[in-house]
Amino acid sequence: MSGMSISGVGGAVGYPGPAAARQPASPANEEQQALVDALREEQEDQPDLAEMMKEAREKAAEREEMFKLPKNSRRYGDTAIIAYSKLARARSLGEVDAASGYARRQIAQLRAAKRSDSDNAGRIQAAINQLQKAVNRAGRKKREISQEKLTAKRHARLEKEKRTREAKRLRHQLKCRQTQRMIRESGYLREAEISDRLASHLTATQMELRQQAQDLTASAAASMESVVQQYSAVTAAASAPAVPADAGFSGLA
Repeated sequence: MSGMSISGVGGAVGYPGPAAARQPASPANEEQQALVDALREEQEDQPDLAEMMKEAREKAAEREEMFKLPKNSRRYGDTAIIAYSKLARARSLGEVDAASGYARRQIAQLRAAKRSDSDNAGRIQAAINQLQKAVNRAGRKKREISQEKLTAKRHARLEKEKRTREAKRLRHQLKCRQTQRMIRESGYLREAEISDRLASHLTATQMELRQQAQDLTASAAASMESVVQQYSAVTAAASAPAVPADAGFSGLA
């Protein structure tokens, strides 16, 4: 009888042993699992690569619209166009000197503006280059006008001497030279306009690339900071002391 009671008690006392595996997890394990689930949800909430690329394209389009107009109201390329217009209208040596003087003054002003407006340095330098060409071309036009005056005097002398055929030939040569110069000077205007457009486009592109580089730097810094924070949180959770699973049954033992 006593043996049976002892075995019964032993059976009753030993019964909770297998059930210990089915006890709920410790608070430390639950906290670590909750942290892992929170990190997983945070990663899922972050935008994927396609969304990030779409957002970057939208921002680039907005900045492109913003950079279409210069920061200031001055159009630097107009100075070269005006100088070439004055040069094309010049019919005397004095008018050519006036056009050349205008170009020289604008060069001095643009060099001063280049030091204070670094964002438009490319556009300003392109305008300066065109104005320097205008000064050189003004010197060429002065030589041509002087030659044409000599040709006109010779033509008048031939007509006075009744040398009609030679006079007509000389007159034809003079007209051809003047026509060629007019065509060449109209090309100067187109050249200055195209140069200004290219310089403006290049300046806008450089500003766009600079802004994109700044955005990428800021995004990379933010991403690195987020990674460091996540790593620190996981490390802290992993280093927390774990509670043994059988700690609750030490009294029974």
